[in-house]
Amino acid sequence: MKALIQQRLATSYSYQEYRKLVSDLVAEGKSTGPNQTEDLTHFSMLNVKRMDRLDKKIELSEDTILRLQKLDKKQLWLVLTEGWCGDAAQNLPVIEKMAKQSSHIELRLILRDENLEVMNLFLTNGAQAIPKLISFDEEFNVLFTWGARPSIATQMVTDYKAKHGKLDPEFKKNLQVWYNKDKGQNVQSDVVTLIEQSQARILETQC
Repeated sequence: MKALIQQRLATSYSYQEYRKLVSDLVAEGKSTGPNQTEDLTHFSMLNVKRMDRLDKKIELSEDTILRLQKLDKKQLWLVLTEGWCGDAAQNLPVIEKMAKQSSHIELRLILRDENLEVMNLFLTNGAQAIPKLISFDEEFNVLFTWGARPSIATQMVTDYKAKHGKLDPEFKKNLQVWYNKDKGQNVQSDVVTLIEQSQARILETQC
């Protein structure tokens, strides 16, 4: 796996490069990925506007900042994403702000459909769900994974599917309302908890 990840990092994007890629494609009437449809381009356009807004408005909690600044070992955060994905647009701006809080975190993004070999190593309940964050140590051991949604949103999906059988436009609308109210707090809590759990496991193995 180490060789595969190193290879894909060579063609990965910084957050700013990814934002530019998606925006440039939208300007050409396109989306990321091999499938080009009006719907995907429309979703990408909405996501550009959404990320523009979130980049300006999302704020990390003091607790999140303090916990991130305690990191003392380097981590690579590799995120699988696509420009048309609504969940990615909601969560990537938060993840990027978190990564900037520690000099020990390097954030890189790759497109799912160009990197299915990587994606298939990190499925969510058997699905190629994105965004998917994988944290590696300096030896490319997996520290933790997160995705494709914050824990509360994931439970919302599970409950709705149990009651209605599938996700419909009404649910997707309600999910966006939840994201707007949550303001990135749930993903912050999820990720810092995963960081601390991974650190605790490492300490246990060293005892």
